[in-house]
Amino acid sequence: MIKRKDMRLLRFLLVGVFFGIVMTKSEAISWFRIQEMFRFQSFHMYGIIGVAVVVGVAMQYLIKMFNLKNIFGDVIQFQEKPKIYTANLFGGFIFGLGWAMTGACPGPLYVLVGHGHWIVLIIILSALFGTLVYGALKSKLPH
Repeated sequence: MIKRKDMRLLRFLLVGVFFGIVMTKSEAISWFRIQEMFRFQSFHMYGIIGVAVVVGVAMQYLIKMFNLKNIFGDVIQFQEKPKIYTANLFGGFIFGLGWAMTGACPGPLYVLVGHGHWIVLIIILSALFGTLVYGALKSKLPH
């Protein structure tokens, strides 16, 4: 007998598989496409990112408009942030630097592992290590 919790996990698995298919078919996991983007040689990746931003804005608008709830039944609430958030600028710089160095952002890394590119596990482990270092230094950093 399938339990309710197992059905939730199955939904997450199916969304992950769909995400992997979209990343693969859109070529967002291609190192060459990412390098083209950082060299300003192609619009392809900017188009993908632009569509993601538009969809994200539309989803946020719909969530606020219809007071949608999360999977636990709680109303989704958004918190206002300052216009200029220094930590985001610094974090975005580090994120972009890692993206340019590795040729992949975090989402497609897992898709690449699914494609059998096991070397990407080194990048994932490095990102996890960086997260642990951030957690250890968080209280000493400006927020």
